[in-house]
Amino acid sequence: MNRLADATSPYLLQHADNPVDWWPWCDEAFAEAKRRDVPVLISVGYAACHWCHVMAHESFENEAVARLMNDDFVCVKVDREERPDVDAVYMTATQAMTGQGGWPMTVFATPDGTPFFCGTYFPRANFIRLLGSVATAWRDQREAVLRQGAAVVEAIGGAQAVGGLTAPLTAELLDAAADQLATEYDETNGGFGGAPKFPPHMNLLFLLRHHQRTGSPRSLEIVRHTCEAMARGGLHDQLAGGFARYSVDGHWTVPHFEKMLYDNALLLRVYTQLWRLTGDRLARRVARDTARFLADELHRAGEGFASALDADTEGVEGRTYVWTPAQLVEVLGEEDGRFAADLFGVTEQGTFEHGTSVLRLARDVDDADPSVRQRWQEVVGRLLAARDTRPQPARDDKVVAAWNGLAITAIAEFQQVAALLAAPGDEDANLMEGVTIVADGAMRDAAEHLAAVHVVDGRLRRVSRDKVVGEPAGVLEDYGCVAEAFCAMHQLTGEGRWLVLAGQLLDVALARFAAPDGGFYDTADDAERLVTRPADPTDNATPAGRSAIVAALVAYAALTGETRYREAADAALSTVAPIVGRHARFTGYAATVGEALLSGPYEIAVVTDDPVGDPLVAAALRHAPPGAVVVAGAADQPGVPLLADRPALDGRPTAYVCRGFVCDRPVTTVEDLVARLS
Repeated sequence: MNRLADATSPYLLQHADNPVDWWPWCDEAFAEAKRRDVPVLISVGYAACHWCHVMAHESFENEAVARLMNDDFVCVKVDREERPDVDAVYMTATQAMTGQGGWPMTVFATPDGTPFFCGTYFPRANFIRLLGSVATAWRDQREAVLRQGAAVVEAIGGAQAVGGLTAPLTAELLDAAADQLATEYDETNGGFGGAPKFPPHMNLLFLLRHHQRTGSPRSLEIVRHTCEAMARGGLHDQLAGGFARYSVDGHWTVPHFEKMLYDNALLLRVYTQLWRLTGDRLARRVARDTARFLADELHRAGEGFASALDADTEGVEGRTYVWTPAQLVEVLGEEDGRFAADLFGVTEQGTFEHGTSVLRLARDVDDADPSVRQRWQEVVGRLLAARDTRPQPARDDKVVAAWNGLAITAIAEFQQVAALLAAPGDEDANLMEGVTIVADGAMRDAAEHLAAVHVVDGRLRRVSRDKVVGEPAGVLEDYGCVAEAFCAMHQLTGEGRWLVLAGQLLDVALARFAAPDGGFYDTADDAERLVTRPADPTDNATPAGRSAIVAALVAYAALTGETRYREAADAALSTVAPIVGRHARFTGYAATVGEALLSGPYEIAVVTDDPVGDPLVAAALRHAPPGAVVVAGAADQPGVPLLADRPALDGRPTAYVCRGFVCDRPVTTVEDLVARLS
């Protein structure tokens, strides 16, 4: 009996009609395995995963394979996005056993959850042989299986241990991290490493802050080049905006077509900050289009942001997105079709499958003649309208707390920079204004949804769907990303309630997730007990829970002046510092927060009756050092600690600048404020 029909997870619902007798992750499944004296087969994936779909079609939808699974195992299906704690434990086991990981993840475990054999995708024939081998080993070699499981648990317990070396995260360590990234940088194609190539958003955020602190032209050039290469490649949707999960090649041409909320939120921050620091036209356009993608494609009215768009359309990867020269001509006519083929690198040979091409920007048009840019945008509009008539990829519409937090923070930063740098005379001023309006609405929707639906009895829940909150408890990354988002909302709106909510979440994190060495576990002390308690300090596709909570602690301490949150941030970051200089690619967000702490961070309060248009506010945002917090409004505005006891001097707008809880004299001119921030 398949038990997934009532699941809230779109991924589990995709498997609700399988002939496999799936259980959701629950105590009852393991009790059933113990009663039957059979192993547990744990299958972990997510809704937008292409190879998860392939394995489902080949094996889980096959009656003969399902019969083998049902006869010899209790089968448990897990959505890794709903249960990142379960995923983390078994992914560590998979990596320990195989040297690599990924999804779908296939784990065989004892009835107490101890993993003894792990892998990822298995073709049907291999999977059938594996099922038989594991069932035989369980019957005939039980002691060896149990010894193997005990060894795996010991290994993953050590990998996830707390209580290791600690050290201050110094300027020297951050400089060493930047140097290491420079040596690993792909000088030709941008980014780091070869195929498959992932957008290194957190490393780019760190390098932008490192450039601000040190003036390093190398750090800025790495960001510029990588951002341009990604934006002009097939990784970036040249028609609708937004980025795919990764490129299957080393030069950003052919993407793995799924689009994840977290990637696009983090990349929006990168392009927004690059635009703020340099005025770069490409960064401006890509930030705008990524914000529009989030608002148009992933936002759910009255809720938050959906998790992802699928890699497949009707079972075919990339079907919605690819083109042939003939298709371009069919939509655009002969002349514009040739123009588009040249502009987007669409050839008869193709760059993808069956002679199709992924659109990439093969010509530099951001700085081209206005007539060329206008023609380009007209072509984009017509192609997008035609593409919208094609079958579309499915959307995983569950709302994940942490990822929505990332999106809220990103859009809040984008709104501030757009208000600062968008000029009424720009050729696309109306488009920019429209994007900021819809993005602002989506951001506020998401923040209100998290506050009203995901916060339950003072604790955070991980997911919701259709405005109904799910059962999985929030993990550390949820508390960190959402608290940081509420701090961003406080700065953007001047409303005290967001700061209160952020503080409540941080207090829970300090009480329930803290480790004895100053670090943090990824699960609460009263959460479901797994075979080990995860505590991964490294940043991967999303910020580590530890990095996320430190970012929120730093922002909250700066906004409130409460030093104990700063002290907690310093202690937690010291547990990551020993690996920052050695493994920079996997500590990008920790290093980003480290730059903020090294900077101060600055606390900038502008007392003004015009928090949107005051030149002092614009100067504060334009020249804000790494990690600075900025608030503006009337003196002693309720709920805004940075404006307390700070009067306007001689009735004029006044800026107060503090750094690490030490304040300069207030200033009333833009020139003096810029000097304070330089």
